[in-house]
Formats: sequence, C-alpha cells, structure tokens
Amino acid sequence: MLKTPPKNSRENIKSLLLDLQEKICAELEALDEKSRFNEESWIRPEGGGGKSRVLKNGNIFEQAGVNFSEVHGKELPPSIISQRPEAEGEEWFATGTSMVLHPKNPYIPTVHLNYRYFEAGPVWWFGGGADLTPYYPYLTDVRHFHITHSEACEKINPKLHKVFKPWCDEYFFLKHRNESRGIGGIFYDYQDGEGLLYRGKDKNSIASNISSDIGAVQLSWEELFKLAENCGNAFLTAYKPIVEKRVKQNYSEREREFQLYRRGRYVEFNLVWDRGTIFGLQTNGRTESILMSLPPLARWEYGYKSEKNSREDLLTKIFTKPQDWHNDKNLEDLCHKYNLFD
Repeated sequence: MLKTPPKNSRENIKSLLLDLQEKICAELEALDEKSRFNEESWIRPEGGGGKSRVLKNGNIFEQAGVNFSEVHGKELPPSIISQRPEAEGEEWFATGTSMVLHPKNPYIPTVHLNYRYFEAGPVWWFGGGADLTPYYPYLTDVRHFHITHSEACEKINPKLHKVFKPWCDEYFFLKHRNESRGIGGIFYDYQDGEGLLYRGKDKNSIASNISSDIGAVQLSWEELFKLAENCGNAFLTAYKPIVEKRVKQNYSEREREFQLYRRGRYVEFNLVWDRGTIFGLQTNGRTESILMSLPPLARWEYGYKSEKNSREDLLTKIFTKPQDWHNDKNLEDLCHKYNLFD
C-alpha cells in the first residue's frame, strides 16, 4: 500500500528546492567573482511556472544555469504514463530544481544536478541525482565527487548508494556511442518508499541485479525528502573543491578544442536520451529553460581519433566506462602511470 504524503508535501518540497537554488547560485557567484545570475520568472499557460537563472561569460563559468519549476495540469504526458500507468487520468503536480554548469577551463568538469518531486492522485515519487562530466579527469577528483554523494545517501540508508551509483552509470549512457556521458554520480527515480529501489527499464542491468539482491527497502516520505535535502546540500561540497583545485591550470587551444568536441556528446545525450528534456517538451514547458542545459559552444568532427595513450585517448578508454573508482587497484596504478592521480 502506497504511503500517503503529508498534507503540506508540496509546500515543503517547493521550499527545499527554492532554497537549494538560492544557496547554489550565491555560492557560484562568489566562486566566479565576475558574473552574476540573471533571473527570469515565467508562467506556464496550462498551470504553474518557474524561475530560470543563467550566468554567462564569467571568470570560471562560460555558462551556468540553475532552474526551478513548479507545474501542474490535468493530462499526463506519454513519458509518465508509460512508467506509471496507474496515474493516467489524474491531475498532476511536478516540481524540481535542475542545474548544469559549463566551465571555460577544460580541466574543470561540467556538472549536472536535478532533484524533483511528482504527485498524481494516489501516485507520488521523488527523483534526482548529480553527475560529473570531466574532459581532462583526475582520479582524485572523481573519487571525491563519488564519496561525497555516497556519504549523503548513507545518512538515510547504506543500501541506497549501492543501487544509485550503477543506476547513474546506466542512465547517463549514450547507446548510439556506446559510452557514458561522464564518470557518473548518483541517480534515482520513482522512489515512493515501497518495494525495490531500482525502477529503471533494464531488468538485467547491474543496478537491477544489486537491487534484487538487496530486496525491498521501506522508506517514509520524510526519509525520501531528507535524502533529496542531503544530496542537494552535498553538491557544493562535492564540486567546489574540484573547481578551486583546477581553475588556474593552464590549457592550450588543443585542449579547448577537445573540450568543445566532447561537449557535443553532452548535447547528443540531452536531446536524444534525457527524460527530463522529453518531459519538459511534452508538457509545454518553457523551451529556453528546458534547453538551458546545452553548452553555449560545442563542435562535431567526423572520424575524430586521439593519439594513443594521450589524455584525450585515456578519457574515452577509462573515464567514459563505468568503473569501481575506489577499489580497482589496476585503475589506480594506470592513473598514477599517466599522471591522472594527484
């Protein structure tokens, strides 16, 4: 039996997500030291609206977008009905905060965050996560990002990260390229506190198998709310030290060109595979806000090949494949060999 959310569920999650947007924007402005976020409020004709904040041409960030939306309606889009058919015919409510940061320096990774909540009649769930997309990665940065999010999950239940990490690897995967978008992080969706943690489509995946081995996990609405709060607040701890460590690292035109080339993969994922993009477009969301995740500059090159064992080659060989970032000794030795560990 699905648990009933508290009467003030919508107000509570809205307050959490707006606070998260405010806190992250303030910290990013202080970090960038040059540009500030421009805010645009918008109204969705069918119900609801949001606040879109974009920072452009900063010292650190070429473009950074941090959005909040709160929308509602009477007819669910096909992307939701296909996942939760029992919600069909119900009036619905959805709110979320999403963020994508595209730094200038190729040694600073692109990063994405999204936390959201959905209600439709008796159906409700939480979803969210954060993932990192480096261009010139270091294993130390990768480990820091993962450890920080693991600790945030484990404050609620030590079983969560065991599923959410491989689920992130699975979700942010470009099937047409046979590679991951980045080094992952955490991802979860359709969490209503009942049954198995994994709610994805691939029942033979690593995340699905781990979830099956763990079995049913019971979580209250309040625990799932706290999970979103913990993980959202972990973002700056996970990302800010990486920026501060890499921001003064020198780079050449070659590295900038490779960054733009790899940004093309980011565009491909968001336009072809991302469910958030599809949901926003199917529900007549604000297109400018939905496509805020795309980088201001990107490029494609036919038949690109990198030099063997170059940093560019090692990115695609190692860091666009799911890995055990913490326990694989061979991976650590390889990163030491090629100065990818500091």
